[in-house]
Amino acid sequence: MMNDTRSLAHPTTSVDRAVRHRHIEIDGIGIFYREAGRKGAPAVLLPHGYPCSSYQFRNLMPALADRWYLVAPDFPGFGYSDTPEDFSYDFDGYADLLAKFAQALGLGRFAIYLHDYGSQIGLRLASRAPENIAALIIQNGDIYEDELGPKYADLKAYFARPTPEGRGRLVEAVSEEGFRDEFLNDVRDALAARIPPDLWKLNWPLLATPERREICVGLMEGLKENLGWFPKYQTYLREHRPPTLIVWGPQDGYMPEGAARAYLRDLPEAELHLLDGGHWALETNLDEIVALMRDFLGRVHSEGGAR
Repeated sequence: MMNDTRSLAHPTTSVDRAVRHRHIEIDGIGIFYREAGRKGAPAVLLPHGYPCSSYQFRNLMPALADRWYLVAPDFPGFGYSDTPEDFSYDFDGYADLLAKFAQALGLGRFAIYLHDYGSQIGLRLASRAPENIAALIIQNGDIYEDELGPKYADLKAYFARPTPEGRGRLVEAVSEEGFRDEFLNDVRDALAARIPPDLWKLNWPLLATPERREICVGLMEGLKENLGWFPKYQTYLREHRPPTLIVWGPQDGYMPEGAARAYLRDLPEAELHLLDGGHWALETNLDEIVALMRDFLGRVHSEGGAR
């Protein structure tokens, strides 16, 4: 029996799921991003949360790359992107850049993954151009003030009475130990063992410069103003009713189960799944999230079945 080594080395039916690492310039700013899947396939945009980068999507992207085109940028001041002096390091500035990034890549209509700070940025983008949003995947991204978890207590106290001491505590939180607390959050011990220390060990050096630490503190302070955007996000959801999948890890001191269920006030048709996980559910519940996303996107945002 002859072995056709060429067919083994270059199978004609294989699907390229590899994550590719790219750079693009947006308004003179060097932006690093990860890309997987075939350009022209239904697009999924993945804005990251704090204190992470596109690294948080490294395992999700290849799992969906056979049917979707996935892109995850590092925001300015995070990851491998530039840290220009004249950029607006607030949620509006990031939403502006994300819109230009999507346009530069020719995404057209796309699904968007909303998590942590990425939910605030992504919903600003969605409310500005609802016609571009094919679907939402919401994972531990809060927009209901009455359901904020107990870990917001210190921030709320600082918002009510800003003091140098209070700001000093925010500065202290932007540290390797602070990042470790952010990533482990309130998950039970068995799940904590699944969360790799790479998350804080790798992200801390990237954010350890004085400029980037100040950006992080400024974003935390900006959460006070951002509370005023919550009703605007809710109005967008009520008026446009985008197809929505909610996958949520309720072991989250910032965004517990009630923060997930609150979305049903404005999106009663949304599909809600509470997982045995926490804020960084992609580290602990990846297989479940992939299965749910494949089913959901296959129905509402796929070739031959796009809504």
